[in-house]
This record gives sequence, structure tokens and C-alpha cells, in this order.
Amino acid sequence: MAEGVTLLSEALHAGVPIESVYAAPDAPADLLDRAASAGLRIFGLAPGVLERVADTSTPQPVLAVLPIPTTRLEDLRQASLIVVGVELRDPGNAGTLIRSARAAGADGVVLCGESVDAYNPKTVRASAGAIFRLPLVQAGPAAEVMDRLAGWGVTRLAAVARGGRDPAEVDLTAPFALVVGNEAHGLDRHALTTVEGSVTIPMAADTESLNVGVATAVICFEAARQRRGAGGSS
Repeated sequence: MAEGVTLLSEALHAGVPIESVYAAPDAPADLLDRAASAGLRIFGLAPGVLERVADTSTPQPVLAVLPIPTTRLEDLRQASLIVVGVELRDPGNAGTLIRSARAAGADGVVLCGESVDAYNPKTVRASAGAIFRLPLVQAGPAAEVMDRLAGWGVTRLAAVARGGRDPAEVDLTAPFALVVGNEAHGLDRHALTTVEGSVTIPMAADTESLNVGVATAVICFEAARQRRGAGGSS
């Protein structure tokens, strides 16, 4: 379920399949015209109905229902930058991670282990439409994902709060997977044995850590910066 004017607009612009649209009386007419022009089924709702079925307490005047994509891990085999979230539990953080990965030019996101449902309505909202434009895989155990990536020759780099290398000092131009962990505890010891290296964002001495979505953005944008430089020098 994609709730809100922005999400429906992004879904229409991305050209993803939309099963149906539900509109309150005050839904923007221009947006509904776009949906109708796309051949979508639009159901007008009586006042107060959307408030009873929407996920938020003060819903926007429109929501859409979309089929869940069936992206597989194998679909990312040729990717040059994959973000892997392990045991992410907060849907807002997961959505921010997806948004950050898309903005920085990542090729896909994998949520594995006991991570939150990638299509939780709060995750969809926090992605700000990026979820419609980026391959997203809901995978099983992290160890299986890491084994598959290793078999493809993809370097796995863990983002850790302390003890890793400065991302600016690591070559991020070759294909790699950025592995980020649980918001409260980071990556567990077993997960850290499945990666080939770790990176740590330099922070002020009295800073404990960064939000997982922010950390993902910083490292992915550093990779994008390096790749722009590599392209310009060739």
C-alpha cells in the first residue's frame, strides 16, 4: 500500500504496476486525472472512510494498492553496488536506507535475516518513492546472501561504528556490497566473519554512531564520488 499524493505520483512516474487507487473527496483532481489516463481503477470514497483504512492517523487523501515485485537476488548478479541490510527492525530506517541507496546510485537493496518487511507501509512512505525505482530483494539468512555474493566475486564491506577503515581511503570503484546491521547492535559477530573488510565513517570523538540510513548515504555517496573521479580520469 502506497499512501499519499507523493507516493502515488512517484509510482505513476516510475511506471510501476498499480492495481487500484482509492480517493477521498479532497484528493487532487490533477493526480486522479493522471491515474485515469494511465488506465487505473479509481474508487471514490465517502468522507471518513480513508481515515478508517489508512495506516496513518492523519492520512493523506489518496492511497494506491500495488503488487509486490518478485525481484530475486540473482537479478542483482551484475550490480556494481548493492546495499545489504541485516536484521533491520525499524521500518522507517529501512525506508531511509532504500531512499539513500537510490539517491547515491546503488543498483539494489537486499534486506535479509529477520529484517522488517520491505513493503511495510511505513517503509514505503520513508522511501519517498525510491522503492519504485530500485530493485529490492527480501532474502533469507544473511549467511546465504553472503555466500551468493562471494560466489559472484563481489567484495563485501561491513559498515561498523569503530575499527574500520575510512571509506575515503578504500577503493570503492570496483563492485562491492555494503553490509549494514541492526540499528541498536550493528552486525553480530557471525555476520562480521562473512565480510572481507570494514569501513568506519570518521565522526566527532563524542559521537556514538550514525543512523543506519545516514551511514548508508555517506558511504554510498563516497563510492559515487570515487567512481565519478575514476571516470573522469580515464
